[in-house]
Amino acid sequence: MQIFKDLEQNIGLFEKKLPIQKSFDLVGRRLIIAGKPAYYLLVDGLSKDDVLLRLFQHIQGQQGIEDMETLESFLQNQIGYIETTLERDVDLMMKAILSGQTLLLIDGFDQAILLDMRTYPVRSPQEPDLEKVTRGSRDGLVETIVFNTALVRRRVRDPNLVYEMKEVGSKSCTDVVIGYIDGLADPHLVAHLREALDNIHVDALLMGEKTLEELLIKKRWYNPFPQAKFTERPDVVAAHLLEGHVVLMVDNSPSAMLFPATLFHFTQHSEDYYQNPLVGTYIRWIRFFAILISLLFTPLWLLLAQNPDFVPSILQFMIPTESAAIPLFVQLLLVELGLEILRMASIHTPSSLTTAMGIIGGLILGQYAIEVNLLIPDTVLYMAIAGLATYAVPSVEFGMAIRIYRIFILLLTGLFDVWGFAIGFILFLLVLVTTRSFSGLRYTWPLLPFDGRALSNVLIRKPIIEVKRHEKENRRKPVK
Repeated sequence: MQIFKDLEQNIGLFEKKLPIQKSFDLVGRRLIIAGKPAYYLLVDGLSKDDVLLRLFQHIQGQQGIEDMETLESFLQNQIGYIETTLERDVDLMMKAILSGQTLLLIDGFDQAILLDMRTYPVRSPQEPDLEKVTRGSRDGLVETIVFNTALVRRRVRDPNLVYEMKEVGSKSCTDVVIGYIDGLADPHLVAHLREALDNIHVDALLMGEKTLEELLIKKRWYNPFPQAKFTERPDVVAAHLLEGHVVLMVDNSPSAMLFPATLFHFTQHSEDYYQNPLVGTYIRWIRFFAILISLLFTPLWLLLAQNPDFVPSILQFMIPTESAAIPLFVQLLLVELGLEILRMASIHTPSSLTTAMGIIGGLILGQYAIEVNLLIPDTVLYMAIAGLATYAVPSVEFGMAIRIYRIFILLLTGLFDVWGFAIGFILFLLVLVTTRSFSGLRYTWPLLPFDGRALSNVLIRKPIIEVKRHEKENRRKPVK
């Protein structure tokens, strides 16, 4: 639907479509510009009031109408503001108003002027809590999408860096940006993402980028492995863009999604590259070891404890010498549950009380559980080691997936002994091997299918110059 030339008809049209008289934050005001009746409409709190004041002070002082024969000439000669557009479509105008733009209607014209003077409440780009580094930049993504694109553009001044804006959600009309470097990113992946976003039909992205991920990626309920890498660091986004990845940013979300993502993308961290290559390699191998401990340590210990006759003498110290009122694998499950409750409580506890909560949960409850013969000390110790290793995984989503499969293997081991452990571990490997990333690339690449050069870059933190020399061969992977 298009607007009319008559101003009163246009005002009535917008008053029918928007609750201007009911909602206090929708501000509409009549004024005179160059002797012509005019009307502006905006959302209070989303526009730059000082810029708007200066602009209207200027154009309201114009007495002649020689510059208003057309809105194009008026826009060119009288409005010096940078971000302005002319629009006829009413639906597009409404979306623009509700996103924070200012609408200016002038009598006698069947076009309107949209002034993009948006300003959103925003926090400072501080370092993300989940991705801290000992050295490196201390800024992080925020909830305003324009700020996030600027933080990345500041690091990647490549003229081929492209940001495509999409809109998702019939009611929320959430802005979603596809970012990529033209010529480096796989064009099939970009087209696939673009098509997938266009085909999403939902009222709103209630949980931001996480809701978008679930809408984009269709996977089985039994597969908790993340297929998009989340980050809140602009330097990580910039590094992945330069490697040929594609980024999705969602307005109101301080995280970015990176595609494609495979298993080994979740084992790397910014800390690796802010350290010497040898130190970075050491940190990376410690992280690999921690992932294995997180997955297999407690099921293996339970397996040894249930079969002491097959344990070699060098590992006899791991066989528990005490007993408790409940079976050993039930103890492990109870401690696993306690650690999960402790983790959840730490999220909901005010920061000033987290230390006290940790003392109560980790020390007092654990100690008394041992004294009342509910648990044995070995259970608490080995479960604590596994829990600590879980927090060494840099990706929260991948760490939770490992934790779920640890409980699964632990439960099967407790019920079916050796066969249970074997079945649980084989099922874990089957899910891992059969999972594919959003681009169609296998989740286990570059291990399966094998790519020696890419795998060496994963296992060893090589100097940046050496990595860049060979990265072109691994930039593009076809979408299947």
